[in-house]
Amino acid sequence: MLTISQVAAYAGVTVRAVRHYHQIGLLPEPERDRSGYRTYKAAAVVRLIQIHTLADAGVPLARVQELLDAGPEEFADGVQRIDKDLRAEIRRLQGTRKRLARLAAGEHLALPQSVVGYLDRLRGLGVEEWYIEMERDAWIMVAAQGPPHLIDAVIAKKHEDLDDPDMVKLYSFLRGALDWAVDDPRIVEIVDIMERLRIRAVEAGEVGPDGFDDQFVELMDATMLESSPGAARVVAILEERGWKGWTRIERVPADGVNAQLPTGTTATCGPSPSTNRDAVHSP
Repeated sequence: MLTISQVAAYAGVTVRAVRHYHQIGLLPEPERDRSGYRTYKAAAVVRLIQIHTLADAGVPLARVQELLDAGPEEFADGVQRIDKDLRAEIRRLQGTRKRLARLAAGEHLALPQSVVGYLDRLRGLGVEEWYIEMERDAWIMVAAQGPPHLIDAVIAKKHEDLDDPDMVKLYSFLRGALDWAVDDPRIVEIVDIMERLRIRAVEAGEVGPDGFDDQFVELMDATMLESSPGAARVVAILEERGWKGWTRIERVPADGVNAQLPTGTTATCGPSPSTNRDAVHSP
């Protein structure tokens, strides 16, 4: 006869584990002897070793009982089912590890790889990190609204836009802090560039419904307007010239070439939360 400490030692488990197996019904609890102690027979050691072997192999304790009571064929089938479940769990955990790795990279949080690559290109142009972070946050909101493949298409177009000297010039203004006074002449220069970009977008037919509700558009606009004192002045001058909005660009009044831009559509016009196709915004 063996004490609980001895049976645990023979099976290579702890006394606490033995008691737990008693509680969940995997290991029958022996009666107490005349001295008040519980003593175990050899069969208990065998049973405990089997439990420990299965558990150590990754079999959930909730399924150990069915395997212990199964015949040879049922045991083999049960092991195969458990192996299938374990492989699925491994794939899930591997996916979790990949997501954690992206989280560790910071910028990869909730962002498609294409957006991350675009932000890196902006860094290569010398764009300040404060703006990169703002555009990143805008893209996180956009990514939560639009399918990744549509976002990838918009990003591909934005890469093309960076070959435009006007676009590069526009981003050059973001190489420093935009703490300019509202009468700074650079603000008018920015407006001139943005208007040229908007007109060319209309002429090229690069317009389309944005696909977002007004509340989302207002949130995106507010993010940009709060970025610097000059942002509100840029929007005001653009409106004086007949362009309303930052995220959702509207032509008011509609005349000439700009009449091709229907109310409630968007066009790529530079570093702003606006878009040009597929009803997906792009910062």
